[in-house]
Formats: sequence, structure tokens, C-alpha cells
Amino acid sequence: FIQMLRSAKKRDILQLLRRAPEEMRPFFVEAAVATQSVASLAALSDFLDFSKEPKSLLEKFLYTAAFSPRPSGELLHLVLDKLDGKQLAPETWETGIVAMGSLVGKLCQQKLCGLQVVERGVETILRGLRGAKEEPKVIVYLLALGNAMLPETIPTLLHHAEDGPTAVTAAATSALQRFPAPHISSKVKRVMRRIFHQKRKSYDKTCRLAAAEILLDNHASPMDVINILLATSEMETETATFLLLKVQNSLRDHHHLARNIMGDLRINNYNFFSKVGISSSFSGPLTVTQDLISTFGLDLLFLEGGFLRKSVSDFSLLSHGQRLRAAQVTFEAQGMESMMGENLSEGEEEPELMAQMSATFFDVQLRPIVFFRGYTDLMAKVLLSSGEPTSVVKGNLLLMDHHQVIPLQSGLQVTVKLQGGLGLDISADMDVSIWEQELKTSVNARGSLTMDFQAELDSPFLQATLRSQTEVETSINFDTMLRFSSSPVLMCLQLREEQVPYR
Repeated sequence: FIQMLRSAKKRDILQLLRRAPEEMRPFFVEAAVATQSVASLAALSDFLDFSKEPKSLLEKFLYTAAFSPRPSGELLHLVLDKLDGKQLAPETWETGIVAMGSLVGKLCQQKLCGLQVVERGVETILRGLRGAKEEPKVIVYLLALGNAMLPETIPTLLHHAEDGPTAVTAAATSALQRFPAPHISSKVKRVMRRIFHQKRKSYDKTCRLAAAEILLDNHASPMDVINILLATSEMETETATFLLLKVQNSLRDHHHLARNIMGDLRINNYNFFSKVGISSSFSGPLTVTQDLISTFGLDLLFLEGGFLRKSVSDFSLLSHGQRLRAAQVTFEAQGMESMMGENLSEGEEEPELMAQMSATFFDVQLRPIVFFRGYTDLMAKVLLSSGEPTSVVKGNLLLMDHHQVIPLQSGLQVTVKLQGGLGLDISADMDVSIWEQELKTSVNARGSLTMDFQAELDSPFLQATLRSQTEVETSINFDTMLRFSSSPVLMCLQLREEQVPYR
């Protein structure tokens, strides 16, 4: 369909979009965005009216733009123009800002940071962040900076990480976690130490743990690891258990560091490593081939009373030194301490009662989905729950689009084309039962990948074509169920992977 649209005129594409049956429109919009021809972008500009179109179609357009493997400056220009000065539904605006960050980051990866439209995009995000008064808006701009991953925005992220309220600190440290190791400078590490050791003020446990992870994951020094370990002796059991497992995972990957640290008898003793919390951190391989390792990781942080505070399930692909976060889904429930009759740590502010989910796919952070905010909203959701899972992302993405002409020594030329598309349908659900004292979360991911490779040799006396097509379908379901009505807390985890057809 994309190959067909590449040779189509604006008039024809616009007619196609306007006359398409309603259920086919999202597919045509995705294809037009992936085509990125002058005609298709002009047709989309005329077709998409952000004041009239249904919210779902606008989000489809923005997310397809965010996932583009090699976006053009014209695509970013179109997104900026559609968002500029318009009165939009909050969800559409949030999706647009997050998509803008992704487009800016990908254009800069293509060495196109100097384009005027990219500079306009960066300035739009930073100006919006400076002017944002409400916490949710600040968080959305910080998510956009995380998607952009521009080194020059690190000081801004550090400022919000150290001085912001809990939710802002969490969003800023989360954005910093996405930067590769070369950008985690000594200045970044100094700020992370101050957050973890609470030098200036008290921080929420999830913010402190994120700061510790940044220190551990980026060429950790023996002194940092020792200080993090020593700090666990003053933490609550669950937080200490979680952090000890994080450190053990880190030391398993860096044997030289482990040798240095385990020589310290203050740490290397049974009393220190015998924390008995139920929080856990695990990572292991799903598939291993010569060129690719796919891993599954699961972090579960509990409150002292056994309620789940945060869970992170992560599917990553590692190939030739590069890491791609294929899918990461995070569930967070905060403010449950007061409902469970627990006491807060000294100096810790009482957080608002809230449960939300955030997701990252192919290194693009999506806007968070809030399940409930406040006690009244929780009661309404419990009483009026439809039982239907929430759709996180659904659609078709062009993952790769490569066209190359290779001159041979004989003087002939070979034309190589490679296209790869992904159909994705991911939904998630969180169900809290106050009466039965149960918490259930589920993530259902279905995907199909198709790749089309073609090599052509064309000369006056010889013609040859080599073509291959590959298709893979997969489905992964991850469920957690917690029953905290008795002690110890009962927990059931289930990861189901269906048979993978490979053609």
C-alpha cells in the first residue's frame, strides 16, 4: 500500500482518505504517514482537522508519526502546525507533545538537528516546560524530552529531578535513565547521589531507587555501590530487598566490581544480605541466536503491608552492542499506604491516591494512562468497572524502509530495497478490589512482523531479481495477581507465550 501511495498524487490520496469506510481510515492514515511523500503529507494536512476529527484517529496519526523509523523534517512540520495554538482534547495534546519529542530525537539521530523545524520543535517543548504551571503538563513535557534524548537538555532534566515534587522528580529521573552511558556525566551522578542519599530534602522511595539505578547502570564506581549498599540498612525491608537484588544483578554483569566490593566485610556478611522482603528484580533471556538476544525483565516493588507499589515488565532486544527496548509496561499505585493503615517514612509527603500505567515501545514513551485519581474516582471505577482492558497502542508501523543502489566492480548496478512492517495490538488492565483485597494486572501483546527484501540487477543484456518475504506472528500475555488479605501476601505471576508461526 505504501509503495502504491508513493507514486500517487495529492488529489488521489485526499480522495482516498475522505471516501474510505470509517473502519479503514486509521489504516490509510498510517500508510500515508509512513509514505512521507510531499503529496501524502499535503493530503494529510488537508484531511486532518484537529477540531473535528475523532480523538482516536488523531492519536493514530500522532503515534504513527512518533514511531516513524526515519522521519522527515516535513513530517515534524506537519505535527507542529497541527498542534500550534489549537484548543485540543487533553489526551490529543499530550500525545502530540510526546510525539514531537520522538520526532525531534530521531531527526537529530539522522544528523538533522540544525534544521529550522527541529530547532522550532525543541524550543516549543522547552518553552512549554518553562511556562507549565500544572504538574501533569510539566510531566508531559519531561516525557517529550526523554523521547528526544538531546544532551543539551540534561541540565533542565537535572533541575526538575532534584527540585520538583514527587511526580515531576520521577518523570525527570525516568527521562535521564534513557540516555546512553556517555551522557551520564559526573555532574549527573552528583545529582543522583544527592537524590538517593536525600542530601537536600526527602524523596519518594521510587525516585531514590531510580537515582540508584542510574548510578549502578552507568560505569558504577566501587564507592557508589558500597554507599548504596550501606544505605539499605536504614531503609524499609521492601525497599532494601529490592535494591539489594538490583545491586546483585549489576554485580553479576561486572565481575571486577564485585571482587572489589565483596572485600568489604561491612557488606559481605549474612546479616547484610538476608533481607526477607517479597519485592523482587529479575532479568533473563527469552531467545538467544547468533545475532540477537531477547530478554524479559520483571521488577516488583511492594509496600511494607504487601500492596504492590510499582511493577515494571520489560522486553528488550540486544544486538551487536545496541539495545532496543521493544516493550516496557509500568504499573504504579501510590497513596495506598493510608488506605492500608500504614505509616509514612519520616519526612515523606503523603502522596495522592492514584494508579496509572505508562508504556514504552521501540524506545518511544507513550503518554501515561491514569486508572483512577483520588478516593472518589477509585470508588466510581470499582463500582462502574466494565471489565474491558484499556488499549495502550494498536496499529501498523513501518519499522524499516531502506533503498540503496550498489555499484559492482563489473560496472553494473544492483538496486536493493528492504521494507519491514509491524502490526501491534497491546492492551493492559489493572483491577483493584478493596473488599476482596486483591490486585490484578494484565498486559496482552499481539504482534505480527513482515519483511520484504528485493535485489535487482538490470542491464541491457541481463536482468535478475532476488526476492524474499518473511512473516512472524507472536502473542505474549503477562498477568499478576496479588491477594493481600492474609500474611504472607499470596502472589501469582504468569507469562504465557503462544506458538510463533514463522514463514
